[in-house]
Amino acid sequence: MTNPAAQVEFTPEQQRVQASVQALWHPQTIPDPYPAYAALRDLNPPGVLPVPEWGMTFVTSHAVNSAVLRSPLARSGAIISQMPGDTQATRLLQPMMLFHNGPSHARLRGLVQAAFTPRVVEAQRELVQAVLNDLLDALPTDRDVDLVAGLAAPLPARVIMRMLGLRGDDEAKFMRWTQSVADLLGGAEGNPDLLARIEADASEMRAYFRDLADELRAHPQPGLLSAMAAAQDGGERLSSDELLSNAVLLLAAGHETTSNLIPGGLLELARQPQAWAALVARPDHPNVADELLRVVSPVQLDGRTLTGDLTTTGADGQPITLPTGAHVQTLLAAANRDPGVFPDPDRIDWDRPNSARHLAFAAGAHYCLGASLARLEIAEVYAALARRSPGLTVTDPTPPFKANLVLRGPQELKVRLNG
Repeated sequence: MTNPAAQVEFTPEQQRVQASVQALWHPQTIPDPYPAYAALRDLNPPGVLPVPEWGMTFVTSHAVNSAVLRSPLARSGAIISQMPGDTQATRLLQPMMLFHNGPSHARLRGLVQAAFTPRVVEAQRELVQAVLNDLLDALPTDRDVDLVAGLAAPLPARVIMRMLGLRGDDEAKFMRWTQSVADLLGGAEGNPDLLARIEADASEMRAYFRDLADELRAHPQPGLLSAMAAAQDGGERLSSDELLSNAVLLLAAGHETTSNLIPGGLLELARQPQAWAALVARPDHPNVADELLRVVSPVQLDGRTLTGDLTTTGADGQPITLPTGAHVQTLLAAANRDPGVFPDPDRIDWDRPNSARHLAFAAGAHYCLGASLARLEIAEVYAALARRSPGLTVTDPTPPFKANLVLRGPQELKVRLNG
């Protein structure tokens, strides 16, 4: 993101604010964004920092982030209004429930949720375990291996594909598509080559899923996609565009969160060997998924626009009002390491009593529909790694990261499984 206030002269205090905001978007910040969040927090202890030159209010406190995400005054989907008009990518995103609010969001989410039930998710545990064991069995233990390519990327992709009822021979195509959706959500403006690739992939996605939706409605098959095609609410059902867009959303979201958290969590554990030793001692600890989600925050930030004045409590306990029209950057990763809520917030503590208060899945109406599936996958992966490879070592502690602050994760992670 470029600095919209580059030509404006500032006071020394304003210069500190501008430097802190610019640092957040610097490519070198992505491997470790937490000092940048702390710098923003220090500029405004209540946790709310309006920056008029950027047209944004940056929120670092857990309390204010939570209040914004849960408020009916907060609207999601500003990204749509910033995109070029009639493009394949825009047409793909517009029907996603992620970018709807109020009654239209409730309708879309209700129809998708009718198929994506907790029972459906829990029934995938054996599938997750089978795919996980196949992938781990195939990894060498006598040399370094890239755990992103060997495990973190294919595992959630295969699970969500099989849940949706998609063909396994299209795995490479689906993984390429999910990367394009992630790049689109992470902000691809200013990169013509990336935008061209996203546009081509969006066109492929729309054609593929539209044909598949028609086929499933005519000939229902086992799987979540067929269940979504058949779901009805008061006679309403998903249109073809809604079905394909929300299927793509499930595919991308079901892949990106877990595929980024697996290597991101191992990287954090490599820096905290006592936490890894505690996990090896108790691989099935019930708090593993939530504590890793809190510390890693695979979705680092989100945004909301307020349709009315929102009064809440700042991190200092005092009332604070966010005005109508405010464009709020909800810094989820900063909230998840708010020291006022999570003491010693950088430390992984499997016995932390309030880990589940994290905002890694957002909150309120747009709370992540696939949260239970992500928790299941994370818990199974870390239990299996702790049992099978107690001596696991990260052999490259400074791996390259994807150029995406929003959906943050290592591009690769070299490990030695046998330690």
